[in-house]
Parts: sequence; C-alpha cells; structure tokens
Amino acid sequence: MPTDNYIAESLELHLFFGRIMKEHSFFLKAGFTPANPHFAAKAEYYKNEFERLLSQAVSLSDGIISEKVLDSGEIVTEFTRIAERQTERLTGIRIDSGITDRELRLSCCNTGRNTEMYLRVKNMNRKALRLLDGLIMLKEEILDKVLSCRMFTMNYPLLIEHILREAKLYRKYVRMLEENGTIGIQSMKETECFWNRIMMEHALFIRGLLDPTETELIKSANAFAEDYAALLQSCNNAQNKALTVDSRAETLKFRDFKAAGTQGIESCKIRSLILPLLADHVLREANHFIRILES
Repeated sequence: MPTDNYIAESLELHLFFGRIMKEHSFFLKAGFTPANPHFAAKAEYYKNEFERLLSQAVSLSDGIISEKVLDSGEIVTEFTRIAERQTERLTGIRIDSGITDRELRLSCCNTGRNTEMYLRVKNMNRKALRLLDGLIMLKEEILDKVLSCRMFTMNYPLLIEHILREAKLYRKYVRMLEENGTIGIQSMKETECFWNRIMMEHALFIRGLLDPTETELIKSANAFAEDYAALLQSCNNAQNKALTVDSRAETLKFRDFKAAGTQGIESCKIRSLILPLLADHVLREANHFIRILES
C-alpha cells in the first residue's frame, strides 16, 4: 500500500484544484451568450461534476489534511461564502455553498488511514482524471472557436489559455500520484515560473476588468503585471535556481491587493466586471502559491 502521503496529497490537491475547476466551469458558463447554449450546458455539466468531486474530497478530508494547507486560505477564505451567495444571485447559476460551510469546519491531522480510505481516494483520482480529460478538451475547443472568430464569449482568450494551463497542471499532479504514490519533489524553479506567470495574468485580467474610472487600481494592477513579468523573465533565465524570496515578497503584496479588492467588490465599492467569486478565486490561488513558497 502507498504511504499516507498518497492519501493526504490527493485530498489536499482535490480540495484546492477541484474547487478551481468547478469555478472555471462556472466562469465559462457565465461568459457564454445565447448563441452557444450547448457549450453552456457542457460547462454546467463539468461544474456539477467537479462540485461532486469536491464534496467527496471534503467528506474524506477531516482529520487528514495538514494544518498548513488548512490554514493557508487556499481552500476557502473569509470572503468565499458571501462571494458565492452574491455571485449566484448576480448570475442565476446555482452554487452549492454547503460545501464551503463544511470546509470551514474541517480539522487537521488527527485521523488514521486505512485500506478503505486508500481505495476511495484512488477511485476519486481516477474520476478526476476522466473529468479533467473532458474539461481540457472542452476548453481547447472553446479556445479554438474563439481564436478563429467562430464564438464570442465574455472571457478573454488569454483567460481560456490560463485556465487550460491550470487544468493540465492538475491532471499532471493526479497522474504523478497514481504512478508514483506522491507528487514528489518538484523543481522549485519550474513551480515558481508557472505560478509567477499565473499571477502576472491575474494582474492583467484585473487591469482589464476594472472600470476605466478606477484609475488608481488600474495603475496598481499594471504595476503588479510588470513586476511579475520581470520575475518570470528572471525565473526563465535562472540556471536551475529558484527566486523564492522575491516571488514570496511580491505575492504577499499581491495577496493583500487581491484581498482588499475582493472586499471592495463584495461591498460594491469597486466598479468592475469582476464577479465576487472570481475575486475570491484569484485570492485563493495567491494563497496557494504563498504556501508553496513557504513550504
């Protein structure tokens, strides 16, 4: 039987990325026009399936996941519950916020593992791989249609490429768990380059989705985009050397900017095209990156 790491790493992975995938599907659906009801239905399908996967992960995770993950703010934040409620009201798209309530009650590291738990997690990993194969194909099809001007969506082409990269990373990690029993030690350089790019694109999206009157916030978002572009270039040029200190310092600042933005959007004090759940979504990804950098 694989080590306990297999169970804990699998569950921690699904708690973070399972929620990210269900929200990707949500944002895809919210961005379609009446011209594409078939694609909206597909996005709804994957939203529901990843919601079920996340719910199952929550059911298995109590007492298993590490304190660092539980306290990182990558699973849920103080803003997640209200962000879901507001976003459901604004879009008319259903969100199972009961999952969030259950996540807020999770505890860490006090339960033993057993064969039954291993088999349930293994089945969940196999299900995740099947769902990810399908969602990746859907995202690729949407991107192809958007880039060839055969589809209009409110989501930037870069955003579709962005969420496609994240889905492929999730699939890569699940495959590693199934092949090796652990995600193992990743190149910190590779990890930093990936997440610095993700953070840079978040800054670009925020800049582009803010109302033109929000000049100071636009300047701040643009500055973060430039800072991360420089970090990404340095990371790519480094010879197997991580830039953890610089990435951590920048991401802590960006995390605070995102947290203030999420609060401002939820309280209707910021003019933008940013759904409250999207603001919380990118905040959780910053928290995830910070936890990796501090591990």
